Amino acid sequence: MDLHANAALSWSGRRELARRVVDQGWTLKAAAAAAGVSVRCARKWVGRYRAGDHQLLDRSSAPGLVANRTAPERVAVIAKLRQLRMTAAEIAETLEMPLSTVSGILTRIGMGRLGRLGLEPAQRYEHSRPGALVHLDVKKLGRIARPGHRVFGRSSNRGWQRRCFHHGWEFVHVAVDDYSRLAYVEVLEDEKATTAAAFLRRAVAFYARHGIRVERVLSDNGACYRSTVHAIACRRLGIRHLRTRPRRPQTNGKAERFIRTLLAGWAYGAIYGSSHDRTQALDGWLWHYNHRRRHSALGHQPPISRTNLLGSYT
Repeated sequence: MDLHANAALSWSGRRELARRVVDQGWTLKAAAAAAGVSVRCARKWVGRYRAGDHQLLDRSSAPGLVANRTAPERVAVIAKLRQLRMTAAEIAETLEMPLSTVSGILTRIGMGRLGRLGLEPAQRYEHSRPGALVHLDVKKLGRIARPGHRVFGRSSNRGWQRRCFHHGWEFVHVAVDDYSRLAYVEVLEDEKATTAAAFLRRAVAFYARHGIRVERVLSDNGACYRSTVHAIACRRLGIRHLRTRPRRPQTNGKAERFIRTLLAGWAYGAIYGSSHDRTQALDGWLWHYNHRRRHSALGHQPPISRTNLLGSYT
């Protein structure tokens, strides 16, 4: 049984006090003195005992009506946004609510943590300075010639749908600084070694504009990253190149998680008429991510807050 921190009597002590008065004929004053409580306290427990033993338990001190409790409709909206994998900080900013309120509601409705279903337990790490490690990865996206099933729904004739809407692939190359989470992204035509090496040079220049010198990069074992061209590019830039163990994508987890955020917020976050429109929207979204979006791992500050120079994004 949970007792109030200042409770003078346990449940059995309250019952014994009440029995002395009700069953044995003790006076309230004598029973209270024997139990070491006031007459007023003894009178309360005797009255509750007459209503039943269960009344001897502590009652909740919470008010029956909370005037400023969040409306159920607003709680439902918060739950829907959480199901879209938005962070508590993003929900709070979207709904113009205090972060503490949103976090409390998510915890109360059991959505404080979305979990890592099917994955190994996370072994988190973070380097101590910007540029100590930059994560690299590539995500393949289908080209858009016209809006597809995300707008019109899935057709039962999938062969017809592929002929009409599939026009090849675009390759989204990403770089994410391990310490600051500052990200650099380009949409390119392929994932060849020369393309990846050229992207790396531009990424290094981007970080240099923000006062960050890239020391090491981490990538998976894709062909473009195992190539001699990429190795030469790293050597010329004075960068040490590390690769993950095979079949261990979680080692490069910051890039994987950033790509998931990128897809939800940019690639699939709006309806685009063409691939060109989608690519044009990337710069604006990336600026928001680097300069405005609050990151829970950074104390709810944007990535730019951890860079050496608060330079402008270009």
